[in-house]
Amino acid sequence: QVHLVESGGGLVQAGGSLRLSCVASGVYDIGWFRQAPGKERRFVASISESAGRKVYSDPGKGRFTISRDNTKNTVYLQMNNLKTEDTGVYYCAARLTSTQPYNYWGQGTQVTVSS
Repeated sequence: QVHLVESGGGLVQAGGSLRLSCVASGVYDIGWFRQAPGKERRFVASISESAGRKVYSDPGKGRFTISRDNTKNTVYLQMNNLKTEDTGVYYCAARLTSTQPYNYWGQGTQVTVSS
């Protein structure tokens, strides 16, 4: 059973930073997604099992960094220079191979960026 738990969200002023963590029950391809109020869930970043492949959505490029520590089964999303439009619930998701969809989701962590 794949189990994911996010943490690290909170309230921060624009320009500030947060680091989100996703603790998994094993080592998987992991993606981070954001769901803003009243909007669809959108891709933010992903990292392969070995960290050899990292992908970012355009809004996060240059501001967000995804990384992982496989000794702790944890994936991190470092978010710098946060903007109000980064506000939302952040979910991490896992997939068993790079060709499969993200079928396993955490409960989410709220990020609120104030102006």
